Amino acid sequence: MATVPVVKPAPQGGTPAPTATAAKKLNLIGLERTDYKGADSTLCAGCGHDSIAAQIITACYEVGLPPEQVIKLSGIGCSSKSPAYFMSRAFGINTLHGRMATVATGALTANHKLTGIGVSGDGDTGSIGLGNFKHMLRRNVHMVYIIENNGVYGLTKGQFSATADVGQELKHAGRNELPPIDLCMEALATDCGFVARGFAGDPKQVVALIKAALSHRGTAVLDIISPCVTFNNRDESTKSYAWGKANDERINDFTFVAQQSEITAEIEPGETKEVEMHDGSHIVIKRLDQGHDPTDRKAAMTLLQDAREKQLFITGLIYVDSSRESLAEHENLGDVPLARLPNAKLRPSKESLLKIMNAMV
Repeated sequence: MATVPVVKPAPQGGTPAPTATAAKKLNLIGLERTDYKGADSTLCAGCGHDSIAAQIITACYEVGLPPEQVIKLSGIGCSSKSPAYFMSRAFGINTLHGRMATVATGALTANHKLTGIGVSGDGDTGSIGLGNFKHMLRRNVHMVYIIENNGVYGLTKGQFSATADVGQELKHAGRNELPPIDLCMEALATDCGFVARGFAGDPKQVVALIKAALSHRGTAVLDIISPCVTFNNRDESTKSYAWGKANDERINDFTFVAQQSEITAEIEPGETKEVEMHDGSHIVIKRLDQGHDPTDRKAAMTLLQDAREKQLFITGLIYVDSSRESLAEHENLGDVPLARLPNAKLRPSKESLLKIMNAMV
């Protein structure tokens, strides 16, 4: 509830002295930003994962997402501690290492009305969990899948992960001689309909990407480079703050707008235009002449391959296609979640089972 100004009695011979407390800023559903916070972080100071958790809070607050309608999921690792740091009022499951995608598939099949937000790591997704990750994408489970990608196993003292750079050297792990797995490319190859890459050091872009991901029809994958300040923040690492700030190349620049009646604006490459929104506010749109079409899957794969060959760090919306049905739609799960159906609708009757048994005699 918003506060109201309080006026104290004036001193003798003076005028009233208002001591108004600042009105609390509420979102579309009447909640404050603090309603989206979680526990205090126990990660290293400066960890990129904390920045991502903060941007999840901002994005969910600004779009007016009810915390009680969210299920947070994670595996094992530094990244998988992140869900504890946002939306304490939401449901939460810490699963086994690499098994978040499998548990998410089951949970969101049982109750497809929940909004799923999964946070995984590059090891949790790219190594032990790669098979689970790929099959979840194939099924198109409706959820946001955030990969906090730092190239190392920070929780177990900095061994190389599956996304580590070739030739990367770490004090305790030695030299990495194996090529990295590009998790965005893996997502594209498995027909994921929303693929984006961000940088924890660019919170504005991360917020816009999370908002867009929350609106997607199926699985939305966000691979966010999130520097490990303890084990992998050397300037030459492509997962460091220095590299990200020096080499970040945006393939597009956008502001997410919640779906309402269509607002159109014709903007030429390089042109900037102010557009009025439904609530009377204005946004300034600039069309960048970068030439990438995020609806072109082949172009997205070529973009990632070129970036890999040229050691480019590209960020932004790489690919989007909302035409695929989500798993819940494909399975015709209906309006009532399976978890809320009565036993009579979930279990076959004794008579029907006897009929099946008798047919086998």
